[in-house]
Amino acid sequence: MTDPPPLRPRCASLFSRACLATGVLVWLTACGQKEGSGLERVQRAGVLRWGADAQGGEPYAMEDPEHPGQYRGFEVELADALGRELGVRAELVQNDWSSLIPTLERGGSFDVAMNGMEITPTRAGRVLFTRPYYLFHLQLMARRDDTTVTGLESLRGRRVGTLSNSQAWELLRGSGAQAIPYEGVQEPYIDLEQGRLDAVLMDDIIAQRYGLQRPGLRVVRDVAEGYYAIAVRPGEEDLRQALDEALGRVARSGELREIFRRWGIDTAAEQRMVEWTEAQTREVLSHTSTSRLDWNQVLLFLQASLVTLGVSVGAMVLAIPLGMALALGRLYGPKWMGVFTTTYVELLRGTPVLLQLYVLYYGLAGVLRLGPLSAAILGLGLNYAAYEAEVYRAGLLAVPRGQMEAALALGMPTRLALRRVVLPQAFRVALPGTTNDFIALLKDSSLVSVISVVELTKRMTITAVDVRSWLLPGALCAVLYLAMSYPLSRLARMLEAKLERA
Repeated sequence: MTDPPPLRPRCASLFSRACLATGVLVWLTACGQKEGSGLERVQRAGVLRWGADAQGGEPYAMEDPEHPGQYRGFEVELADALGRELGVRAELVQNDWSSLIPTLERGGSFDVAMNGMEITPTRAGRVLFTRPYYLFHLQLMARRDDTTVTGLESLRGRRVGTLSNSQAWELLRGSGAQAIPYEGVQEPYIDLEQGRLDAVLMDDIIAQRYGLQRPGLRVVRDVAEGYYAIAVRPGEEDLRQALDEALGRVARSGELREIFRRWGIDTAAEQRMVEWTEAQTREVLSHTSTSRLDWNQVLLFLQASLVTLGVSVGAMVLAIPLGMALALGRLYGPKWMGVFTTTYVELLRGTPVLLQLYVLYYGLAGVLRLGPLSAAILGLGLNYAAYEAEVYRAGLLAVPRGQMEAALALGMPTRLALRRVVLPQAFRVALPGTTNDFIALLKDSSLVSVISVVELTKRMTITAVDVRSWLLPGALCAVLYLAMSYPLSRLARMLEAKLERA
């Protein structure tokens, strides 16, 4: 009887066919996505999908409390008017504000971006902009008891909060001020009031609704003006032209300023949006700029890596002893202590660390004034202590009960028996888990950017927007994370081997 033919060639043939079919499917999908113009795509779908971030709040776009799942705001009404002019329905697509432009460039999620999207030289070099639909001013605010803030020239070397990758962000970086990036519009004014910032520079619409409501703050002055416009994907000139014409009709009919009046943002200066010309659009969009990933930005990456490492080490230094205390209290302490430690562990493990950072930094700001770095270390340390407690509890339970009983029989007090007999053996068991937690903490430290700490991942996102690429900044960020975590893994393995020989 002859042997059956080998299976390897047949498997290779099937694998090759599967790869070929997958490639053809991807190619057909890509071709289908590119077919037709931007305007044709919108009209064929019957909907104009516009990207925005409801976290920006009033008066731009926000969830309607009276109609859950729906949105309201002056840009929502403007989008509806533009959709009507194009003969389609407008639909808001939720997207983080700082990544609206990258998501638009990537394609597939929405057709245009419209959410207080300022025309800046960097953005003008990346996407198409329609004619402006709103004129705003950058408004500088400070504390009432701080008279040293008088204008941009007085901000050199001082902490000034603003939205990252905004017009104010670019202006501050060129003024010598220490620009502190934020994701939301309310948080900078909280930090200014609490003394964590020296000033805040944001659009006047934001300043009036979130800054002037705080009695401890004052308006210094307007320092620049800018324009909101709709961002369109490069290559979709027909869609940009159609939106331009629709905006012109809405403005000339008086509907645009009527929308502004309903939301309390209309001024005499907005008449310029009604009388706007194509020549003015070309003038505004004539200033473009692009950045490259140079050595100065690499240096900023290295500085951000030190911040990440410092926060992670500080948090772990707090988490290790606190976690050990929680584990010992749960296993050897009185009953009430066991209830307390169990509640702590379940509460801290069962709620997102992002929520805990928000509560610690913003929610408790009135009673616990912490700086960004202090809050980051404390928040991550308290959270990881809960995980460490379970790692150490597992290590303690892995030590045979007879070890403790023998130590007590020899006359050792419980504390001495734990320190000399149980803990050294438990440490061997817990070491791999502790090392794994520290590596995880290095990556979780990226969450502290929500409390204005510019760590490695935040630096990567800022640079990616500046240089119009996520690949190189992302690769550099990954290399630096690996450079921090890999030596720790090697050290842990060496220590484990040494303990095994002991």
